[in-house]
Amino acid sequence: MDSEVLEKFVQDIATITDAITREEGPWVASELRRLRKKLVILYRKGAVKINHSVMEMVCAKHLLKKGYNVDLEKQLSDILVCDLFGRKGESTEIVEIETGFVPPDHALDPVESNAARIASKIARYSPFAEKFALGTPPHNLLSIPELFLQPPRFRSNEDIAKMKQILDKYYNTPAISKEQIANARLQMIYVVNVDNGETREVDPAEYYRIWKQASFVGKGILNPP
Repeated sequence: MDSEVLEKFVQDIATITDAITREEGPWVASELRRLRKKLVILYRKGAVKINHSVMEMVCAKHLLKKGYNVDLEKQLSDILVCDLFGRKGESTEIVEIETGFVPPDHALDPVESNAARIASKIARYSPFAEKFALGTPPHNLLSIPELFLQPPRFRSNEDIAKMKQILDKYYNTPAISKEQIANARLQMIYVVNVDNGETREVDPAEYYRIWKQASFVGKGILNPP
């Protein structure tokens, strides 16, 4: 790895850590410095990127202040690594960070492909913890499929089948099952503001209402008829 590139990552991750620990107690500050060291090690391996890592750090501070012990880039299975994993007593929480990046391959279908990406994360990651949340910056609006705002018992077989059809279009290695879609849960949205080092909690239903007001998207995967 280029030494200048590594040095820039180390400098940036140190800067955000110093900024968000300035007014925190010794335990939160110590834990964030521990997480910073892990991210540097992972960056050397090419496993993380700076824009994603700084958001993880800011969100980690929020969880630490809520009393969680936090790990970053935690291995959940042979194929799944979550962004943040928090544990407080018997309670566990997973947070997946979404920056809003659209791959060039999906330049012509960014809304649907991002909605499918979010749906796949909810379906795949939520079984591994008591609570599942998505984190995103204020300048990005998550395209959350309306299906996941309903409790599992209220999801119809028809809507689940529609969601699977969309997910199979984008994710089939491995495919996401109807059972995963039927039982997936989304409890919280974290709006992660790197500029001021703070994280705001938003109820997913309220977030969806904000998204719907700001969006020009018609009926489809996000709000089926």
